[in-house]
Amino acid sequence: MIQEVIAYKNIIDNIEDLMDKSPYKKNYIIEKVGIPSPTFYRKLKSRTFTADEVLSIAKILSPEENFRLQLKAEIENAKREYDEGNFMTHEQMLIELKRKNII
Repeated sequence: MIQEVIAYKNIIDNIEDLMDKSPYKKNYIIEKVGIPSPTFYRKLKSRTFTADEVLSIAKILSPEENFRLQLKAEIENAKREYDEGNFMTHEQMLIELKRKNII
């Protein structure tokens, strides 16, 4: 647990450098995170972003990693649903689509 806290602290300490080295402008990050600009800069200066705000910023700065993590989670969810029997066969899906007049 201590290692995770140290890693998190390092991210907080270096978040401005990470943003400066990213291809994204701070205004874009501010807009996507949804923090008012003065608040964002105050938190950046004082290093007081919440964990959720840091996660939002990290998702913006590392979109490929975010995509991989989301895809992995969706695959795990699909495997779990399949194991639980929560799925439709191809034939069942065709019947459902025809019923909804989609095909």
